[in-house]
Order: sequence, then structure tokens, then C-alpha cells
Amino acid sequence: MNIQSGTYYWPNTMKEVPTYPSVDEDISCDVLIVGGGSSGAQCAYYLSDTDLNVVLIEKNMVARGSTATNTSLLQYMGEKRFTDLVHTFGDDYSTRHMQLCQEAIDEIEAASIRIPFDSEFTRRDTLYYVSEAEHLNAHMKECEWLQEREAPVEWVSEEWISNHYSFEKLGGIYSRNDGEINSFIFTHGLLEFAAKQGVRIFEHTERVGEHQESGLPVVTVNRGHSIRAKHVIYAAGYEDMDVKKEKKARFVSTYTVTTKPVEAFPGWYGRTLLWETARPYVYIRTTKDNRVIIGGLDEDTSIEEERDSKLLHKRDQLMKELHARFPELKAEPDYYCAAFYGGTVDGLPILGQYNNYPFSYFLMAYGDNGLVYSMMLAKLLKEYLLSGKSDDLTLYDQNRPLKNKTLYHKKSTLSS
Repeated sequence: MNIQSGTYYWPNTMKEVPTYPSVDEDISCDVLIVGGGSSGAQCAYYLSDTDLNVVLIEKNMVARGSTATNTSLLQYMGEKRFTDLVHTFGDDYSTRHMQLCQEAIDEIEAASIRIPFDSEFTRRDTLYYVSEAEHLNAHMKECEWLQEREAPVEWVSEEWISNHYSFEKLGGIYSRNDGEINSFIFTHGLLEFAAKQGVRIFEHTERVGEHQESGLPVVTVNRGHSIRAKHVIYAAGYEDMDVKKEKKARFVSTYTVTTKPVEAFPGWYGRTLLWETARPYVYIRTTKDNRVIIGGLDEDTSIEEERDSKLLHKRDQLMKELHARFPELKAEPDYYCAAFYGGTVDGLPILGQYNNYPFSYFLMAYGDNGLVYSMMLAKLLKEYLLSGKSDDLTLYDQNRPLKNKTLYHKKSTLSS
């Protein structure tokens, strides 16, 4: 899968990038992680604090896939409202999902302190504003639902927005204590931390197949070597779909522009994260070196040529959207890219287990909160591997229970 094209900002923010060797012999381990992007790194980070023998492989270079294009907004609210999730999964289920996402942002903050590099983690508030009058009532109900569950949100009026920003909107949810991060540095920092804890990391090592021996997975890699593992975690982002298709996943094309550094942010209260109720939507953030990242305007196509043919047009459209909101902002495009963006039909990420892949787990943190979902699933997967059960992890099973169905436990076979 050719997941992206264009020019990328994040890799240029790190002058000395760690490198890792390739697998040059047959090896064995307790847990093999396939994928060296943010999802794989988050799994390696959590598992490095255990006594498990862990190996991670990346077919190219670490953090050069979708991690390089991730706009790295850290939010617990997603493009599918919690009040909509309630209709599908029930109130308790949706409330727990919200709590887990909030906890994942805290976990990202804690990890950013432990790792050896400055990942530019910053707490930011979010303004999630109403784009059209027909969205107003549903958005106000969403705010009420969140407030009832003690989420740090408040409803802000049209007048409040016009007094704090250089644009006017009908109202919105103002959420406190979200965040932003440099996903490229964060991923490298997690892997360096894990490596120092004993996790073996290999680049330019591509999985080319998998079979079972004595009921356990054996992954073959390029150059003819094999990795025997008690458990395999597929955490290769959208490229997990090259191994196992998941019917709940869907893909569109999305676009991102990163501007040159700007001198000031007139009309931008607190440099908040910004997004909207329109579909397709745009989302906006700033960076440590005073750039603006704006993305969105998704296209319903999963054809690479169609996606890439629209890149320059989408760059200009996104800059127009930026200046419509901040007419006094003196910003010019610097980096711009097109990429596939994965979501799920029901709005939740997936931790898949499939009969054809015993002792294997597919971490599909698809959706607009990919970094948050990955952190959450990686932590839950660690708990599951160590204890043999996780009530929370079953929320994200590919056959997750719908409303009024009972959650269930799965027994671990880590010791087998």
C-alpha cells in the first residue's frame, strides 16, 4: 500500500535520527512487534517494562510511514460523537471509551517525560465549533453528555467565539487539557527508551510471511530468516490491511499543509486546537517553531493516483480555509502531503484476533485520534498478555459486543 506522497515536516525536526540494524539470523522471542511507527513504538514502550523478551521489526526506517504525516493532535473526542456511540454501544460502553481516551493522553504525557528526546508535548485546549446551524442542537447535547460525565468541557457562545477569535461561529464545545506532540520524535524516543530496556529493534526487516510450528507463529522476513514468537503484534498502521483485511475498516484520502514559521497568531486564542462539525472537516494546530498545520478536506477515494492528483489543489484550498479563519495571519505553505486515512464504520479502533493468525493481535488504531487510540490499545494489550484478561480490551475486539450484549474475557496462552 502506497500510503502517502508529498513532502513531510516532522522528519526535518530531528537532526540526529537513531538507526537500527537488520535481522541477520534466526531469532526467538516472547513477543514480536511488526511495525516501527507510533503504534509499534507504543507497544514496545509498554512491554519494555516487563520481563518479556520483545523484538520489533520495521520493513523500512522507523517512523517514516504514516507517523511522518500524523498531525498529532491529542484529543479524546472523535469525529463520531459520543452521543452517537451510545446508540450503537450503550451508555456505559461509550463512557468507558471516553475515560480510556482521556487516560491515554495522560499516558502520552507521562511517556514524553520518560523518553530521552523532547517530543514537544504541550497541553492545549480545543475549540470544536459548529459549522452549520443544523448541527447546533446535536452539538449542544454532546456537550451536555460530556459535562454529565465530568469531562472538562463547556459550551461557548457565538459572542464568546467572536470575542476570542478572528472568526465567527454559532457556538462550540471548548475542551480543556487536550494536547499536541511531535509524533516523529515521540516515536523515536519511545523506541530508544525501549531499546535501553532490552527490546531488540530492527530496521529494513520486512515480514514476508507467517506460518505455525507447534501451534505458535513463525514470521519469515526478507533475507530468508525466521522469527519464532509466542505472540505477534501487528502494529503497522494501515499496512496491517496488507496482512489481514478487516471489514470494519474504511479508507479515504486526506491532505495536510504545514506552513513556514509565522511571527504571530492574531485572532487565535491560546493557540487552541481547532476543528469543526462539518464533514469533511478541517483541523488546525500550531507547532513549537511557530508553524501552522492544517489538514482535512478528505476525499472519498482509496486510489493512489486520484489522491495524489488533487494534492496541489488541496494545498491551495487548505490555505484558503486557514486565511478565511485568520485573515491577518501571514502564513505561506512549506510542506504539503496527501495520505490515506483509515477509520472504522462504527467509530472505534480495533484490536483484532483472527482464527487464521493464532496468538496474533492486529492493532488497528484507525480514526482521527490515532496516537491516542494506539496508546490506549498498547497499554490494554500489555495488561492482557500479562494477566490473561482485559474487560476494557474486549471493547475494541473486531467482534465487539453491541448494545445490551455482555462483555467477555479471553484467556491468555502466554505461557504455552
